[in-house]
Amino acid sequence: MKRLLLSLLVLASGFTVKAQTADEVIAKHIAAIGGVDNWKKVNSMKMEGILQVQGAEVNVTVTILHGKGMRQDISVMGMTGYEIVTPTEGWDFMPFQGQTEPEAKTPEELAEAQDQLDAQGELIDYAAKGHKVELVGKEDVEGTECFKLKVTKKGGSVSTLFIDPKNFYIIQSKSVQKANGQEMEVTTSFSNYEKLPEGIVVAKSMTLPFGEMNMTKVSVNIPVEESFFKK
Repeated sequence: MKRLLLSLLVLASGFTVKAQTADEVIAKHIAAIGGVDNWKKVNSMKMEGILQVQGAEVNVTVTILHGKGMRQDISVMGMTGYEIVTPTEGWDFMPFQGQTEPEAKTPEELAEAQDQLDAQGELIDYAAKGHKVELVGKEDVEGTECFKLKVTKKGGSVSTLFIDPKNFYIIQSKSVQKANGQEMEVTTSFSNYEKLPEGIVVAKSMTLPFGEMNMTKVSVNIPVEESFFKK
């Protein structure tokens, strides 16, 4: 009898582990946000939004041409700055931080920024992209016991994604980012998910350490020339 109970216990625990593999959680997440086929059709994306920072409104537009270029335009206090990333070059121009001309990214900065060229999301075909994903358990996020995924990118950066088991949306991420030569952990919360005409589902609200971002418009597969990603 003891042997039978032990065998049943081992068998049951095996089912539990199998039900909580990283790939199964990822598959349910991708299905919840529109499915792999719809996401793999995304070639470009333009996101326009307003960031509320200490009572001020900052207009932000992010344009991505999958695998070829990312440009983020930021307008505040009557000034417009930008960040540009391509596979081979990158620049930052932030006049509201005292810059008077674009500054080229260092090789290290450019390597770390390559993930921003992915318009389809890091979990779509993650292994083919050279990323590794581990399910490292569960963790409470504001009262929700979430699946916790550790994502190690091809370039070496690491982020943690927290997935709500009820709808399989990502509700929070944590990553280590460098600013002014120092590393800091950045926590971002995601909400207000919305299905777009293309069949994909995106978060239109984000809570960042320094403010709230609300997307006013998200456009998919619009024409974008590679020349747009020049300083």
